Amino acid sequence: MAAPRWRASVLWIWGNGQGLGSLFSLVSKPFCSAAAASTSVNAQRLAERLRAQKQEQDTNKKPVSTNPVQRRVEEIVRFTRQLQRVHPNVLAKALTRGILHQDNNLVVINKPYGLPVHGGPGVQLCISDVLPILAKMLHGHKAEPLHLCHRLDKETTGVMVLAWDKDMAHQVQELFRTRQVVKKYWAITVRVPMPSAGVVDIPIVEKEAQVAVTRYQVLSSTVSSALVELQPITGIKHQLRVHLSFGLDCPILGDHKYSDWNRLAPQKLSVGTLKKLGLEQSKARYIPLHLHAQQLILPALGSRKEDLNLVCKLPRFFVCSLRRLGLEMPNQDQNENNEAEHLGAQ
Repeated sequence: MAAPRWRASVLWIWGNGQGLGSLFSLVSKPFCSAAAASTSVNAQRLAERLRAQKQEQDTNKKPVSTNPVQRRVEEIVRFTRQLQRVHPNVLAKALTRGILHQDNNLVVINKPYGLPVHGGPGVQLCISDVLPILAKMLHGHKAEPLHLCHRLDKETTGVMVLAWDKDMAHQVQELFRTRQVVKKYWAITVRVPMPSAGVVDIPIVEKEAQVAVTRYQVLSSTVSSALVELQPITGIKHQLRVHLSFGLDCPILGDHKYSDWNRLAPQKLSVGTLKKLGLEQSKARYIPLHLHAQQLILPALGSRKEDLNLVCKLPRFFVCSLRRLGLEMPNQDQNENNEAEHLGAQ
């Protein structure tokens, strides 16, 4: 799917009782016998395996970096590539180790970085491919496949909800569609959003204009970066990335798609940020997207009489970047106070 486009639209940010307004110009295969087809498929698989082995050998020949951050970046790159070559059973087993919640209706997993939810060009393995295997691992060999209730981008980590049957999946999807699910993401941004809390409202145009609204709040900041909590009120593709980068001029760390208005290139970082991360600009292209689905609150559904609060811990690379950049994790009391202030403002 082509990336979203933007037409001339008005950005309004409300924060601390002040309104700021700025105008942005967002801007058929031949017939062959079964034997021939089988030979072709086997040859293609062999070629892919040989290419993968050659690529891994070339990677192993590279000198090992003495910089621990650089080693971690290289490890993430290798891990992302290996995800596409791992056996589906291995991936399903890894997902079972990251289960956040399980009951008779739902299974909630911690989605890893670099793993697509759906198939597509160049995708050899995705979450939807392993749902039948995952179901059997959890409920035995007669279990029906699990069903997706929503989606996350390939580079986004965190809370992901699956359902045991189609009816329940449709009910959860309807909750998402009607904006009854509270969604909270954490992101590390390049630069600090001003004001420190507010609402971004920029319509995003793909085939047609779609309303896109994001509430945000800075949880921790330094001179050149911030930990930001994002609450998407709507659910448009790449909404959070677009609003932070083009609305607040604070792109997400590791967003190499939306960090520059004019060109598609690796994210350009300041000398100070690179020094804190222990990286050179030439290696910035390997920085992963620091966007994490940290919390979902599902309303009471079916036999469940209370809201279901689902929280997912940050991935290791995210925590490492927080520490390197001097950003602090908010404590539980601060989170509860922020939520109380938010509810009082509604």
